Amino acid sequence: MELFQSPQFEDREWVRPLLAAEASPACEYNFTNIYLWSRAYPQQIARLGGRLLVRIQGSLGLCYLYPAGSGPLAPAVDALAADAAANGVPLTLVCVTEDQRAALEAACPGRFAFQEDRDGFDYLYDVNRLADLPGKKLHAKRNHIRRFDEQFPDWLLEDITPANVPECVELERQWAAIRQEEAGEDVETVSEETIALIEALYHMDKLGLEGALIRADGSPVAFSLGGFITPEVFDVNFEKSFGDIQGAYPAINRELARLIRSRHPQVKWFNREDDMGLEGLRKAKLSYYPDLLLTKYTAREVGR
Repeated sequence: MELFQSPQFEDREWVRPLLAAEASPACEYNFTNIYLWSRAYPQQIARLGGRLLVRIQGSLGLCYLYPAGSGPLAPAVDALAADAAANGVPLTLVCVTEDQRAALEAACPGRFAFQEDRDGFDYLYDVNRLADLPGKKLHAKRNHIRRFDEQFPDWLLEDITPANVPECVELERQWAAIRQEEAGEDVETVSEETIALIEALYHMDKLGLEGALIRADGSPVAFSLGGFITPEVFDVNFEKSFGDIQGAYPAINRELARLIRSRHPQVKWFNREDDMGLEGLRKAKLSYYPDLLLTKYTAREVGR
């Protein structure tokens, strides 16, 4: 096994095939997220045969992702257990899906105790529902967008390109300052989320990201960007707007879904990631009535 190291852009070339072999719809099994969030939640990667090993220093302390890829699973689990032991902790795997749980039980029967992690569930939506907003359940979303149309009848949709990236960065800075002021935080502090988003914007091509921006009265009022987890699953990495502009969030949500559907007809699902246990974010994601809540578990090694 190679030594763990911080992910670099060039690692995308060998990491992506391993993640493709895993074919998990979960947002953690996506090179973009591993790379962008490696500062906020220090992540390091290594390879063992056909499997990707990811070590994370997070809220649970030292933990690991399920070893995604192909080939024998038990040796990869053993390698992670040895690394955990060398660091004085038991092996803990986070963000384990139902399929991965079954694979662990088959390869390592009785070795792990599993605890459901509701805060980590991914919200998946049929792309056509997000693009068309049909039916009574989504009537409120259509109404919000109607209000947006009334306030900004001449709004425009643009691709995010190098030309308008600085405007997206400025929108993010303003958005972050508002949130920090509301929370009583130092508005001069740059959050890890802002750092990740700015890096994503300036390296969209390298990370394989696509995005859309809504311009109203000459200025950006909302943008969203993301990339593929699998050919059928598009991951929305970031979505930003100002909360006091009614309908801006539903509008950019709908427009990105329409854009991706038109360009990539194989896409079936939008993964809007987890809610991190934040009440407001959970309410917002549930308001779109997800077609699938992707269950995840924390797996802790027992008896060792």
